[in-house]
Amino acid sequence: MLARIRHSRDDLPPTARRIASYIEANAEDVIRMSITELAEQTGASEGSVVGLCRRVGAGGFQDLKILLARDLVEPVRFIQEDLEETDDFTRVGERIFSAHAASLAETRKLLSPEALERAIAILQNARRIEVYGIGSSAPIAQDLGYRLLQLGLDARAIVDSHVQAVTAAMASSEVAAITVSHSGSTVETVLATRLAQEAGAKTIGITRLGKSPLARHCDVVLHTVANETRYRPEAMSSRVAQLAIIDTLVSCCALGNPEHSAEKLQLSARVLSEKRF
Repeated sequence: MLARIRHSRDDLPPTARRIASYIEANAEDVIRMSITELAEQTGASEGSVVGLCRRVGAGGFQDLKILLARDLVEPVRFIQEDLEETDDFTRVGERIFSAHAASLAETRKLLSPEALERAIAILQNARRIEVYGIGSSAPIAQDLGYRLLQLGLDARAIVDSHVQAVTAAMASSEVAAITVSHSGSTVETVLATRLAQEAGAKTIGITRLGKSPLARHCDVVLHTVANETRYRPEAMSSRVAQLAIIDTLVSCCALGNPEHSAEKLQLSARVLSEKRF
């Protein structure tokens, strides 16, 4: 990819050439950027960044980052960052657990009490809660929706992009929409969040630290920190951090009305007990 950018640079229009030059000179930094951050660094629009990606043969910005990383890292690092071919199983476990522990500690330090308080207020005051997630964020969204439902809240996780768009457009001021997206640049969930906000819903984003298209459409942003690899935008540790955030949200919601929450949790446990031998 770096060679393709280098050889095509002189034939690009001015804005695309400026973006290409920046990428070539800062490839390792670009891998960790969002599309919004790269656009700001190069004085270009997000559309221009996408256009440059397609000119050099990438499907989009996320695809470009993966292709760039392949030029920069060893093949073994496509398995997990910081692993070496000589690592035994014990060492592999130590490295991965350490990465997850560091992500949790950094996310905890970053979690704003003010942002958390605002997010809880939005959820407690909503008549309906919708949770959006696509791809690797979908299981996190489904877990959050299910756990809020167990508290007796009218919550549902929506992981189909078409349904997201339609239900978001039909939202109202009585709806709270939570979007889970580590990159903050997934087209489908950014669109759903924007449509929900335009329809009057209060919006909450759970996403990585830094500027992103998603953050622009969120009333509250809860940031996560992940020890990402250089070869892919979403490390497993990002999901561990997201789970910690949603656990905090659910626990705070439950404590807001402990008697009601306990009643609903007991009901859920009783119903589910019939599904076990």
